[in-house]
Amino acid sequence: MVKAKAHLATKKARDKWKAKSWYKIIAPPLFGEKPVSETLADSEDKLINRVAEISMQDLTGDFRKSHIKLYFKVNKVEGSNALSHFVGHNFTSDYVRRLIRRRRSKIDGIFDVETKDGGLIRVKMLATTDKRIQNSQKHAIRLIMKDTVLAEGKKRSFDEFVKDILDGKISEEIQKKCKPIYPVRRVEIYKTEVFNLPKVEVKPAKTKKEKTEEKKKETKKKETKEKKTSVKRKSATKKSTSKKQAKKKE
Repeated sequence: MVKAKAHLATKKARDKWKAKSWYKIIAPPLFGEKPVSETLADSEDKLINRVAEISMQDLTGDFRKSHIKLYFKVNKVEGSNALSHFVGHNFTSDYVRRLIRRRRSKIDGIFDVETKDGGLIRVKMLATTDKRIQNSQKHAIRLIMKDTVLAEGKKRSFDEFVKDILDGKISEEIQKKCKPIYPVRRVEIYKTEVFNLPKVEVKPAKTKKEKTEEKKKETKKKETKEKKTSVKRKSATKKSTSKKQAKKKE
């Protein structure tokens, strides 16, 4: 009896594994729609909201960014591909520890940034100095960090903002602005968390009448352009002939 039960249990486990199939988790267009990882699931519904992790070096091939970990959440399944969206990034703990040293000041900042297209991202950053600085200087640097990040978020779309964070452009901008107060050694956005994705405007489908009207407008534009070009050519030929005639008379 015991052997029979054990045999049935192993058979059920095998059947469960047979029912599962492999799916490729694909990165969003911002990251070139590259494969992030492979995962097993027995149904498509169980894949939704599954989070995959990958280092930026493995995804982009840039060895300088091996300390950046990217996170993607599955939101749609198409065949054997599980499409995902970006939900945040994080630096490895050893890299963050290397930034913080003795007899130096560390300025932390956590800010919720809204992008131009309605995305909401929580940004966690730190700045380090070569020597210890006063609390008033820390406060001023933190204000610059906040104002710069919020302003840059309003200027950019969600994808542009994320790209500039990972490329270090926003960190460089903050570092430049902090120079008049105190020359900051490093500024790093070490973590992001996506709270709201950008709003996508869904345009209603056009009717046949609207499509035909658009085609008519396009044809009219083409005709007017052709007429203008023909008029210009005629005027140019007239000018050239009049010049030739004037030269002959001379």
